[in-house]
Amino acid sequence: MSLFRPDVDALEGYVPGEQPQESGWVKLNTNENPYPPSPRVVHAIQQASQGRLNVYPDPLGKGFCQAAAELFDLDPEWILPANGSDENLTIIIRTFADKNDLIAYPYPSYILYETLAQIQGTRHARLRLEPDWSWNLKLNRPLIEQSKILFVPNPNSPSGNHWDHDIIRAIVPPAGVLVHDEAYGDFVDEPHRMELLHGESGRQMIVTRTLSKSYSLAGIRFGFCVAHPDLIAGMRKVKDSYNCNTLALAAAEAAIRDQDWMLENRRKILGTRERLENSLTELGFNPVPSQANFVWVTHPTISHEEIYQELKQRRILVRYMNFASAIAASNEHSPATVNGLRITIGTDDEINVLVESLTEIVS
Repeated sequence: MSLFRPDVDALEGYVPGEQPQESGWVKLNTNENPYPPSPRVVHAIQQASQGRLNVYPDPLGKGFCQAAAELFDLDPEWILPANGSDENLTIIIRTFADKNDLIAYPYPSYILYETLAQIQGTRHARLRLEPDWSWNLKLNRPLIEQSKILFVPNPNSPSGNHWDHDIIRAIVPPAGVLVHDEAYGDFVDEPHRMELLHGESGRQMIVTRTLSKSYSLAGIRFGFCVAHPDLIAGMRKVKDSYNCNTLALAAAEAAIRDQDWMLENRRKILGTRERLENSLTELGFNPVPSQANFVWVTHPTISHEEIYQELKQRRILVRYMNFASAIAASNEHSPATVNGLRITIGTDDEINVLVESLTEIVS
């Protein structure tokens, strides 16, 4: 007899990217920022560590909420901080979804949505994307209209493509919420400032953000969501009492107030991204034009898993992702490309090492 809930017994669990603890790796597999955070962040952590660590942190993170509200020209009541953006996703599911409700998400995309739905024991559905990563609204409309929560990562992962706002507004569930997951939103050519939340459909939208990518704070674990205060008020009932620690709150506020530092790192990443895409094309790969801090790439003749293993032998980590097994069990519509390599944008030196190795592998 199992002591676990049936939903947990059946769960495979989300598998994060490899995190080698020893030095000497070129690590391009988990979409971290290759550049350090703002010096203001380090100073803020040092100052906070000398303060009142013996008492609980601000349960609402008011200082960070004020900083984020100023950045997006909103009231602080529109902001909810969290222990990483993934906690925001968990809070949203616990707030809005009952067991009989439907949680939907495009596929292939961020597979954690499915894992979280399975943990909650809700119904869940994959919305198949076209081979060019566009939406087939006619195909997916019935499931969209049934959804209580529709997760949309934009830019999408693993593909890195970006859907325009007209598409997003067209898929808001009639009786549910659309979660616009902007983990990579700062890397879009023209980042927005929460315009999606304006207008009537905006009252059914939640934007999630993370400081792990563009602000170089993956080790801090800090994210936040932005939504109408009525939605935020409901989610506050569900979150852990003190879900963000004192050091993380101090770091996050300092980071988001130093936009010049973030934007300079962003500029370097976008320049390296363009160079990598050009190099991959010259080597015979087919990269999807990216709006994120990574590139999704396939090769017409060489096994992606073999390339991944060859790179790993050279102590270069990229992310090999295979969606084929899940699709093969279904007769539903699916994109032609279901496995490939997701390559994080590293420093110029790291990308030089990668390109040199790929040149040897494919030659």
